[in-house]
Amino acid sequence: MTDKPKKQRQQFTIIKDDSTDGHGGYGAGSISLENMSSVIVDPNEGKAYVDMDAMHARSDVERRVRYYSDRSEVPDGLLYWIVWVTIEPGENGPYYAGVAASELRIDRPNKRGYKKLGEHVNHMEQSLKGNIIVDHMDEESKQILGEFLQTFDENMWTNATEELKNSFA
Repeated sequence: MTDKPKKQRQQFTIIKDDSTDGHGGYGAGSISLENMSSVIVDPNEGKAYVDMDAMHARSDVERRVRYYSDRSEVPDGLLYWIVWVTIEPGENGPYYAGVAASELRIDRPNKRGYKKLGEHVNHMEQSLKGNIIVDHMDEESKQILGEFLQTFDENMWTNATEELKNSFA
């Protein structure tokens, strides 16, 4: 048997229908993550990619690691970012509506990691609300993310708000 590398499909979750169909019954008022995708930014490798498993803390980067909420517990951790990207429908088609980045530090040899779960949840919510939270990212990671969003789907980038585009200028 040959070990073939698993081909990764990269795509954003595009707008879905309203699961409640306006009936206001079960599920009404719940938050839908159907328009959100997770992007991993790896400044160590200089790349960014969509990894939907990060929505449930199951991305390849996050697996098999014990997490600490104190950064000093992971002194040799490599920097990664999970970026929560929300897509909304617009007049000219879908666009990047919300983008919020959450920090990860991973020390793979020692199976340790740093992340603040509350920050990740807060950033997911901020992305759903259409906010852009990338100012705390290092310049290299922000540049990788900006280039990824621009080249991934030029129409969604073109339709995005000026606030988002200026965040990566």
